[in-house]
Amino acid sequence: MAKIKVLIVDDSALIRNLLKEIINSQPDMEVAGAAPDPLVARELIKQLNPDVLTLDVEMPKMDGLNFLEKLMRLRPMPVVMISSLTERGSDITFRALELGAVDFLTKPKMDISHGLEGYSDDITDKIRAASRAKIRKAAPAAHGAMIAPRLSADAVLPSLSNPIASTEKLIILGASTGGTEAIKEFLIKLPPDCPGILIAQHMPEAFTLSFANRLDSLCKISVKEAQNGDRVLPGHAYIAPGHSHLLLKRSGANYVCELNQGPPVNRHRPSVDVLFRSAANCAGKNVIGVILTGMGKDGAAGMLEMKRAGAYNFAQDEASCVVFGMPKEAIAAGGVDEVVPLQEMAPRVMKYLATLGTRAFRV
Repeated sequence: MAKIKVLIVDDSALIRNLLKEIINSQPDMEVAGAAPDPLVARELIKQLNPDVLTLDVEMPKMDGLNFLEKLMRLRPMPVVMISSLTERGSDITFRALELGAVDFLTKPKMDISHGLEGYSDDITDKIRAASRAKIRKAAPAAHGAMIAPRLSADAVLPSLSNPIASTEKLIILGASTGGTEAIKEFLIKLPPDCPGILIAQHMPEAFTLSFANRLDSLCKISVKEAQNGDRVLPGHAYIAPGHSHLLLKRSGANYVCELNQGPPVNRHRPSVDVLFRSAANCAGKNVIGVILTGMGKDGAAGMLEMKRAGAYNFAQDEASCVVFGMPKEAIAAGGVDEVVPLQEMAPRVMKYLATLGTRAFRV
């Protein structure tokens, strides 16, 4: 099998050399070339025809956003953005995802004392996912941790067989690669009287607050980064912060958010499996589960647990996924009731809620 050819675009020689070392250490990928700025990258793309591009956000001569916009209009290809841990950097990164970048990750901390195994895992996983991703043309312009073991949700909370009865409906959603844009498309179509929503999206902690604020400015519903003890209200969505698992809990007659610093599950914190299990444990048949685009299988086991507890579950279809990994695994596990294109997901979920007769939800 041919190796994945990667072109690195970054103005830092240190980062270019680090990425070269990481990528070339993998048996299934290799660095085809490296460029210090987009102008050099433009010529190397013509010469080398790479499979995946890693692209720095802030560079001399032409910034990453302008280059990405031109690239996705003239020569669409899989791009993984490399972003700094700044508020401005996060805003630019979300714009890059809107323009067609497949995924992003933060620049590595260069503290060698902490090792780079975790970062190596992240970048190579994202490159593999990008090489298989469906690429769309641009929209009109407008670190040091060790490799985490592949734990199950048992590492964070036990499974309960008799969830507490309630009538309040909830939407519980999980996503990964391609999920930032998919979540936006789903939430933006929901009416302000929709059920409360809890969301686990694989994302570094420096970006989840900006992501929530960006969605809040675009949607009819309120969107926020979840805080421990937040009461789950209709017309509100709660994004798991990048440093914690998000769990659904009961507090008397109310649902609340709980943040948990347990170990990564399926190498992720927040983990979709953990959120889904918590929903199965305490909401059962009152849950509407949604799993969107993403690489890997996080969420598949949890979605099956929700279904067995009485939830009704939706998965994004292959044609509309950036990466048909997590939905595919959930479908194969038997936890999915309906497979729906992304553009139809919000109307279909609201239509299903309307059939329950508990509230007159507007579709």
